[in-house]
Amino acid sequence: MKKDKSLKPIRVITVDDHEILRRSIKFVLLAFDDIQLVGEAGNGDEAVHLCKQLQPDVVLMDLMMVGMNGAEATRAIRKKCPEIQVLILTSFLENDLVQQAMQAGAIGYLLKGVSIDELADAIRAAAIGRSMLAGEVIQALMQPSKPSSQPVYELSKRQREVLGLLALGLSNEAIAKQMKLSPSTIRHHVSQVLNKLGVTNRTEAATTAVRVLR
Repeated sequence: MKKDKSLKPIRVITVDDHEILRRSIKFVLLAFDDIQLVGEAGNGDEAVHLCKQLQPDVVLMDLMMVGMNGAEATRAIRKKCPEIQVLILTSFLENDLVQQAMQAGAIGYLLKGVSIDELADAIRAAAIGRSMLAGEVIQALMQPSKPSSQPVYELSKRQREVLGLLALGLSNEAIAKQMKLSPSTIRHHVSQVLNKLGVTNRTEAATTAVRVLR
């Protein structure tokens, strides 16, 4: 959808720890004259730094990232640069993740299966301070959170295998060799495991593994 070129384009940065996905978003946004990608970040810390440096209008934020996750980065950005709107773009729809992101100050929450036009419309809405939520997200927000005293760790079989090896102190490279998978695949699994466990580093994950894998 082409827009009047006389209008100032909406400045956007994208935050995702998968380079292929960042490239895909960059390619998609080229179709819109009124949206300009001005920066990319591979993690939450980079996102906070870029926001201070580039002052974008909208941030497309993934949630599952090693280190500072999307919700934490959103909170930091909104605190340091309240004029910047953060739009979550993720593959995950867990109730708690949705609520954490919205409580952190995100203006919208979309799933990565969203259409190109829906993504562009969400960016435009965010730029003028209007929230846009996927229908599935609205349903998730209406559900009660899981009691924090009785955490439920929904790990896949492969994620449990990765957690077990991580708990033994193995590096990503060693885990990849053990499981006969690529290091990038293992990094993705480790990122998912950390976020699903609600921890920020491998040491905390190893401690939690005692409860998860018993």
